[in-house]
Amino acid sequence: MPRPGHAVASWSVETRTLEPADLDAVHDLWIRAFGPSDRDDAWALRAMGEGRFLGVRDGRRLVAVGHYHPFEQWWHGRAVPMGGVGGVCVAPEDRGRGVGRRLAAGLLDLMDGRPLSALYPATAPVYRSVGYEHAGAQYRLTLPPAPLRTLASGPVEVRRAGPADTGEVLALLRRLHAEARHHGPIVPGEDQVRDFLQNERVYSYLAADGFLAYGWDGGREDIAVHRCVAGSAATARALWAVVGSGSSIARTVRANVAPDDPMLWLLRDRSEDEVRRIGWMLRVLDAPAAIAARGFPVAVSVEVPLLVEDELRPANAGSWTLTVREGRGRLEHAAERRDATRLPARGLAALYAGVPMATLRGAGIVTGDAGADPLLDAAFAGKPFMLDYF
Repeated sequence: MPRPGHAVASWSVETRTLEPADLDAVHDLWIRAFGPSDRDDAWALRAMGEGRFLGVRDGRRLVAVGHYHPFEQWWHGRAVPMGGVGGVCVAPEDRGRGVGRRLAAGLLDLMDGRPLSALYPATAPVYRSVGYEHAGAQYRLTLPPAPLRTLASGPVEVRRAGPADTGEVLALLRRLHAEARHHGPIVPGEDQVRDFLQNERVYSYLAADGFLAYGWDGGREDIAVHRCVAGSAATARALWAVVGSGSSIARTVRANVAPDDPMLWLLRDRSEDEVRRIGWMLRVLDAPAAIAARGFPVAVSVEVPLLVEDELRPANAGSWTLTVREGRGRLEHAAERRDATRLPARGLAALYAGVPMATLRGAGIVTGDAGADPLLDAAFAGKPFMLDYF
């Protein structure tokens, strides 16, 4: 039966980029999907001007919308251009008609030229159907503030940071992620970092080798740490002590951290961790470029045949040889081999993120010869995480 208010014969949709004139309709969809929120048009207008908003229309009516952020994502210490998909929603009365998948597939094309895409899924099946797979998580640690207050062990110069420090903050974040050979964290664009640093609700601090951004969460009882990264134990202690200085008022600290964040080993007493894991998904948009851009363990040497299936990104499909040497990788077309590891698009994404081959085979995602599994595990091993939610 047709849905109330919509005749089946009238269902004719088109997908196209959105313009500033569409902004009111976009906000109407967002309110219906996510609830009321403070409206900030500046960033949306900027993104529309850069062609990063996509909509699905039924005639003149906007029925679905999504956009992407231009990020750098770090993989074993090297930056890979990534499109971070967000704000995806379908009008309540139009759900269940395949509009979400149409929009998700269109966003892949919109991000053409970027090797990777990532997102926090509201509904994983839709994104799996277009080649995304679970890859990593944002780890949100909850702890009392008092133990942080006593962490500082020596004089470390810490100063407030503002919009004028945008360039310094960007350079520092890139350096720290490279030195730590991190997997998964993002560095936003210059405009986004500047907007963040001028947010009156976020308190940002800089040290020579560290950056802290935090604010009050839920009134005056909780502190939210958005990012605390440091290149030395002394700086980490000093920055976390700044957070702990609010222990006389704050009840808890909720901090976005790496799964093996040094702070967890700095704490004097750590018998139990309360960590909320918010999963995100990855999609490989350009397989050769994604392999060439990322880092690999220097000690690993790999040459493995792969057979990739990717209906929506046919340039990724076919027989390949993956070669990893001296910390760099390449993916080259090759003749099909019987001993190839067989991967659908979402399997390639999961492999890229370091999901163990035993897990992928156990889930029925990867098939084919298993002889190279230990080599693939060694090449892609990591604990992907993000500090940012988008």
